[in-house]
Amino acid sequence: MSLSFEAMVAFRHLRSRRRNTLVSTITAVSILGIALGVGTLIVVTSVMSGYTGSMLDMILSTTSHILIQGDGVGVEGYEDIIGKVMKNPHAVAASPYVLGQALLKTKNGTVGIAVKGVDPQREADVTGVVGEMAQGRFGDLKGKAVFVGKDLADEKGLKVGDEVTLISPSQVASPFGMIPVMSRFTITGLFETGMYDYDMGMVLINLKSAQSFFDMGDSVTGVAVKVDDVRKAPQIARDLQGALGYSFWVRDWKSMNRNLFAALRIQKFTLFVILLLIVLVAAFNIVGTLIMVVMEKGREIAILIAMGATRRSIGRIFRMEGLLIGTAGTLLGIAAGTGLCWALARYKFIDLPRSVYYLSTLPVRVRLVEVLIIGGCAMVISYLSTVYPAWRASRLHPAEILRYE
Repeated sequence: MSLSFEAMVAFRHLRSRRRNTLVSTITAVSILGIALGVGTLIVVTSVMSGYTGSMLDMILSTTSHILIQGDGVGVEGYEDIIGKVMKNPHAVAASPYVLGQALLKTKNGTVGIAVKGVDPQREADVTGVVGEMAQGRFGDLKGKAVFVGKDLADEKGLKVGDEVTLISPSQVASPFGMIPVMSRFTITGLFETGMYDYDMGMVLINLKSAQSFFDMGDSVTGVAVKVDDVRKAPQIARDLQGALGYSFWVRDWKSMNRNLFAALRIQKFTLFVILLLIVLVAAFNIVGTLIMVVMEKGREIAILIAMGATRRSIGRIFRMEGLLIGTAGTLLGIAAGTGLCWALARYKFIDLPRSVYYLSTLPVRVRLVEVLIIGGCAMVISYLSTVYPAWRASRLHPAEILRYE
């Protein structure tokens, strides 16, 4: 008995000639349930993948791939460190930086911010802040110039050309006692990285100005390094650690953001498991559908057995019916889910508060591997749901069913 015959019988069972029958209704509900679960899973996993990818892009645009810091207050002789770093074949660029806390006094109030001093020429090769300038040129960051984030400028009503005052937490002696160190700067540029905390809580000044403002002499906070492959950053960081010695602290971008990405992975997996329950509920509908078919088509099953159909063939018919329902629901769900993802990515009709999610729109990134995994899980669940109904159909006794016919 060929497989085509079993497929024909399976199709005839699911395509009842009588309209609005209970079996056909439950079949449609089962298909829609599978489609709903698959489509929802695709949208959620695509949004989580998009959010993780967007966060990674923003992090790598504002911080370097590897940071080298000293075990004390600062790093001295950073030129020698940069020379050793650039001997690594995977190192693309390196730039010193100074990082500290200060108060920014504006005409509209005072706010606590992080101050980062950079070398404009070297920093341009290390991070992507240069390409995120909303106003001004990165080369203008010299002398008493300061760059502020666009969000901070909008919050405080600042614009290019305004003067602001940086107030250091350290104090110096004066005839009037201990007073904080203050220095006036002129805004020459606005940057916009897309990360709300960065654009709201950090200002950039020249490296020499930062060393003078924080009284660091010729030392720096650390050295930022860019590599040719961000995926190999952990191994490159270990190589640099061995070359520089353990008097320095070498960290890669993965270790610095381990908790964030671990939390995103756990959240994504948890949502996957929870939403997979929708497919499981639809699978119970498949079980109910097939049991109803067994009850409704008992006479036909008995006739097939009496005509020579094997019990294995009968079981295969009902397993095929369940797979047909699962395949239809899976394909419909994939079409609906990817279509909705395309619409979200194309029209961006969902806005997000950047102060909470760091993003202004809902990011979507559809990955073929995830779509295949979701479709595969739906098909496996659909197949498992056919085991009991197929077994029950194969155990029917034609004599008992046809006795009163």
